Amino acid sequence: MNYIPDRITAEPGRSRDTFAGAELDVPTWPVEPGRYRLVAAAACPWANRAIIVRNLLGLQDVISMGLAGPTHDVRSWTFDLDPGGVDPVLGYERLQQAYFARYPDYPRGITVPAMVDVESKAVVTNDFPWITHDFFFEWREHHRADAPDLWPAECREEMEEVMRRIFTEVNNGVYRCGFAGSQKAYDDAYDRLWTAMDWLEERLTHRRYLMGESITEADVRLFTTLVRFDAVYHGHFKCNRNKITEMPALWGYARDLYQTPGFGETIDFEQIKAHYYVVHEDINPTGIIPKGPDTSVWTTPHGRDSL
Repeated sequence: MNYIPDRITAEPGRSRDTFAGAELDVPTWPVEPGRYRLVAAAACPWANRAIIVRNLLGLQDVISMGLAGPTHDVRSWTFDLDPGGVDPVLGYERLQQAYFARYPDYPRGITVPAMVDVESKAVVTNDFPWITHDFFFEWREHHRADAPDLWPAECREEMEEVMRRIFTEVNNGVYRCGFAGSQKAYDDAYDRLWTAMDWLEERLTHRRYLMGESITEADVRLFTTLVRFDAVYHGHFKCNRNKITEMPALWGYARDLYQTPGFGETIDFEQIKAHYYVVHEDINPTGIIPKGPDTSVWTTPHGRDSL
């Protein structure tokens, strides 16, 4: 999928960047507190990243947030969680309206997260890796005083390699399993996923976080898949070699993050399950939403403090 590549930067103009192997020459918008609204959905792992990073950096007072409901039709995510089904800032029933406000014939999927210009009510960007990248690098003047260093310079090159593997093999890997159109495609996807999961289990056995002692963007990106794994991907996407709760390092790590301020409060397991089991009619034509698993286990001691 192609995304709207515009960025919101501290120095507006046109930006030429290399990030994750991509060279971009894109228009930029100025960083201005109160100007933009992050439209996200608690159900969506890609949007969940942006919600978490906004929390960790303390940007709640400078970037407002609207949350779409967990289910959507072919047209768009909708604001059915808000009174009257209307976003109170944008006045929209559908996120699609923000896309059409800028591109009347927008031909691609209406995705979250999206940054929307409040005054014009038009979408600015839905390029999700850049949204969280720029929350850190471009909105620094507005971070809370004790905000974590999500992109530490001393390990940034390795971190980008780790994130690239997480994205291709895990974040996308579960979808590759779930939407495989043949047995061979599924078998190949399954093997790739579990090769990466075993690599992560080994990596996290002797280090608390992916890059060492501190939380980085890499941890945010992995967490949003791990927290959905047992509730959705294990059964719904047939990623069923084992559950996260059966992998000691990954399970302890996932709980550690869940119990860290900024992470767990963004998770709504009922919305997550409703999204996958209702929206994916081709995979789950009955629309039945499982009652389990027990989510209280996420608050049990993780024992990771000594690493």
